[in-house]
Amino acid sequence: MNAHIVLIEDEEDLLELSEYRLGKEGYEVTGFLSTKHVEELLLEEDVDLLIVDRNLPGVEGSEFVKKLRSDGYKIPVIFVSAKNQDSDIEEGFLRGGDDYLTKPFNMNELVLRVKSMLRRTQKVDEGKCIYKDIMIDLDERRAYVAGEEVSLSKLEFDLLSFFMENKHIVLNRDQLLEEVWKDEEFKQEKTVNVTINRLKKKIDPNKDKEYIQAIRGIGYKLC
Repeated sequence: MNAHIVLIEDEEDLLELSEYRLGKEGYEVTGFLSTKHVEELLLEEDVDLLIVDRNLPGVEGSEFVKKLRSDGYKIPVIFVSAKNQDSDIEEGFLRGGDDYLTKPFNMNELVLRVKSMLRRTQKVDEGKCIYKDIMIDLDERRAYVAGEEVSLSKLEFDLLSFFMENKHIVLNRDQLLEEVWKDEEFKQEKTVNVTINRLKKKIDPNKDKEYIQAIRGIGYKLC
């Protein structure tokens, strides 16, 4: 699947040009003229890269990224900005940027930086699975929510891993028993419900994120 890039740029002509150029490279690009509604999309979809202007209406771009970082989002960020002083660039990196491109810029340079960033971050993420603000390290068998480690049993970790590998797909209890419980002695449908409820309490103790939803009469899905 091609990388999904979110582009936040308040100059409409530049936004459209950037969307067109990156789209020609095969990327899926979603454009916004401000930060409004961006967090809603981040909760609903997987995003591989953010390209963010700093001079935005409402929330300044680097302040927005700083908030995302404090909320646990690790999505790589390229700032694109007319703020080109050394102090501005330093500020962008300190607030969570991974790269900084000053305006005006050549569109080919933007494409090259995007490709370079995606290469680097994809290598870093080998052995890791990320969904919204959940990250699991498959090698270390550790789970994190919003940057905080969550203690999971072996079964809970395997269950969360399977959900993350099959996000947005409805999984019935038989599938879960077959793929997660496998050859364990106690394989009953009610153990699926109990384990899922225990997992939900650990990754969403305040019950406000609803990562795992029950689909009545069918099963569960990570959404």
